[in-house]
Amino acid sequence: ILAWGCLAWSFFPGDHWLYFSVYLFTFLVGLPLNVVALVIFVGKLRRRPVAVDVLLLNLTLSDLLLLLFLPFRMVEAASGMRWPLPFIFCPFSGFLFFTTIYLTSLFLAAVSIERFLSVAYPLWYKARPRPGQAGLVSGACWLLAGAHCSVIYVIEFSGNSSYSQTSNGTCYLEFQENQLAILLPVRLEMAVVLFGVPLLITSYCYGHLVWVLSRGASHRRWRRVLGLVAATLLNFLVCFGPYNVSHVVGYIRGESPAWRSYVLLLSTLNSCVDPLVFYFSSSGFQADFQGLLRRLTGGWGAWRQEGSVKLKEKNEEGGSRGSCPT
Repeated sequence: ILAWGCLAWSFFPGDHWLYFSVYLFTFLVGLPLNVVALVIFVGKLRRRPVAVDVLLLNLTLSDLLLLLFLPFRMVEAASGMRWPLPFIFCPFSGFLFFTTIYLTSLFLAAVSIERFLSVAYPLWYKARPRPGQAGLVSGACWLLAGAHCSVIYVIEFSGNSSYSQTSNGTCYLEFQENQLAILLPVRLEMAVVLFGVPLLITSYCYGHLVWVLSRGASHRRWRRVLGLVAATLLNFLVCFGPYNVSHVVGYIRGESPAWRSYVLLLSTLNSCVDPLVFYFSSSGFQADFQGLLRRLTGGWGAWRQEGSVKLKEKNEEGGSRGSCPT
């Protein structure tokens, strides 16, 4: 990703083309993967609803929401980080952008609890699918993340907004001192509540999960659990870690760090990493994914074969028409 961004930067001078490249890559890779995940989870919930699938479905919807509004960020980046769209879309796109980022950490923590319970207490877990409780937890996650990220509206409409047609024309990039006095403490709280606490919960659950499975688990299951843990930690430590560290640094220094916007790009990439979490979440998802992939490749192969047969018949028909009668 970084190499691609640097390559784009060399062709197009200016940081904004680095942002555009990352946004475009995330959109092109993340959208099809999450659409496939959506189809699989909807099918699984129709057959037999279980709690972990409800949580993962909500995580998929969160990623799709981010990806569908990512073109707003692309337009902003292509315009040199100026906001060319109507102002009403500025706080709305920012609200969705940051809400979906923090939703991922909350849902990953909830999934880690479910996965731990399924291994530590398998009989109890299988006897209680609890999709209704998972729905309530999902609603609480949406509410918690949305309530924190609503600070975007407070900042944009408080006093002289960071967006101004007569000054800089940016969207949620430059702030005055009175705005930072509100924003920096909220960012610190978000780093603790929406990142630090979920990270601790996830580390505890997956640490115990690995310990339980180390006492005797099949190689296939052990490999799947390691993949799930690796994908989850990749999200927390690489995608979200540097961005939340910028909140702590910004609160200590009393200003937004200059490198904050760069590490925010890593958070955008979480929608490309989440499909790995989906894939390693259960053997049922892997089977459904592989079956869907076989159907798609089989359909594509049949279509190509049919096309080649028709082309061959057409060529033979053309050859017979062009030949002289004996």
